[in-house]
Amino acid sequence: MELGRRIKEYRSAAQMTQEELAEKMFVSRQTISNWENDKSYPDIHSLLMLGNLFDVSLDILVKGDIEAMKEKIDENTIKAFNRDSAIFSILLIGMVATPLFLLKWAGVLGIGIWAVLAGITLYFALRVEKVKKQQDIHTYKEIVAFTNGKKLDGIEKAREEGKRNYQKVILCLASGIIALAVTMVIAAIFFRG
Repeated sequence: MELGRRIKEYRSAAQMTQEELAEKMFVSRQTISNWENDKSYPDIHSLLMLGNLFDVSLDILVKGDIEAMKEKIDENTIKAFNRDSAIFSILLIGMVATPLFLLKWAGVLGIGIWAVLAGITLYFALRVEKVKKQQDIHTYKEIVAFTNGKKLDGIEKAREEGKRNYQKVILCLASGIIALAVTMVIAAIFFRG
């Protein structure tokens, strides 16, 4: 973090010791030391007092830290998105692959087990969609860029936005075809026996 270094620089420029700054801030010398060594972070009231004391805006005082926090948040969002996407993919495969097995193995109870699996799958699908909506990512290229921690530039983003309508139509058609194929397989298995 940059804040610790900035506090130390401003304190030195004001020719204050840690003790003198602590006295003006109504904290201990150890607290100032912890701030300067990035062991702790001042609360908002202390940040405002530091800004007034050093005659700098809060933006200047914490600018580097805000950028670092944004990057950290993005990293956490990407990790959560990747985890949820992997879980969703596995559950979706299980949901498609297991209904007949569960029905034959457990009868009516198998349908209940499959319904629970479908509910959990839907939950993770909604989590993935929520992140996609928050980050404004829809196309494959946008999703791949996001999972790699990158963003598309303006021209690439505009191109991808132009593809979204076509991709929605293709997705609907593909979903319909898959649903028809799964229904036909299930019907063939049940009506054959």
